[in-house]
Amino acid sequence: MGFLEDFQASVETLPAMLHKNYSLMRELDKSLQGVQLENEQRCQQEIEDIKHGLESGSITTYEPAKLKFSDEAIEEQKHCVRIADEKVALATQTYDLVDAHIQQLDQYMRKLEELRLEKEAAAAAAAAAADTAVAATSAAPAGAGSLRSAAADPAPKTGRAGERNRGGRKKAKVPTEMPTEIPIEQPAIDLELPVDPNEPTYCFCNQVSYGEMVACDNPDCKIEWFHFGCVGLKEQPRGKWYCLSCSAFQKKRKGR
Repeated sequence: MGFLEDFQASVETLPAMLHKNYSLMRELDKSLQGVQLENEQRCQQEIEDIKHGLESGSITTYEPAKLKFSDEAIEEQKHCVRIADEKVALATQTYDLVDAHIQQLDQYMRKLEELRLEKEAAAAAAAAAADTAVAATSAAPAGAGSLRSAAADPAPKTGRAGERNRGGRKKAKVPTEMPTEIPIEQPAIDLELPVDPNEPTYCFCNQVSYGEMVACDNPDCKIEWFHFGCVGLKEQPRGKWYCLSCSAFQKKRKGR
């Protein structure tokens, strides 16, 4: 952002320039007041002299040269005009100086806005590219379902499962006491994403949390959380839901 540095350097000199111009204007104003006072006194004296001359008869109306101000008084008046013009010119110069800096500031603000919009557009493009990559991963074989993120949390479920928060997931273990009558096929899911070896795993596939997940409503379920794709779901089930193992186990108990 070199333009910001340029503007900062330009602005840093502005106070000194304004101080100089204001000082000159004060000096001109002081000088103008002094000359005006002298001229007023001179003109007043000349008016009195002309009045006395007319009264005494030393000056007649036929002597126009004696009925006007002296050359010195006229020159002082011209000098006052020159000082006033110089003061106006200096004030105009000061105004233009400040206005130029304001316009320059407006230009830099527009540049900053353009840079901000460019960064937002780049960030949006990067996010879209990331979403496309995740969507491509979710379209992998074995029906992995909608993978929003390799680290996405399971969606909450109504009832008992819905009350479990993200920290309440249990680390999945391969069940050792589940009925062997129900063969369970584990879909092969290739996340192609780096997995933290310390992160808990879930579901029959013994993988980390990703995409949409559903919780088994059996409080004694060994696994508890399952990926949609692994249990053949496309949306959150209504009411209570049990995994294949727990459902078969409950049917077996009822049949006894």
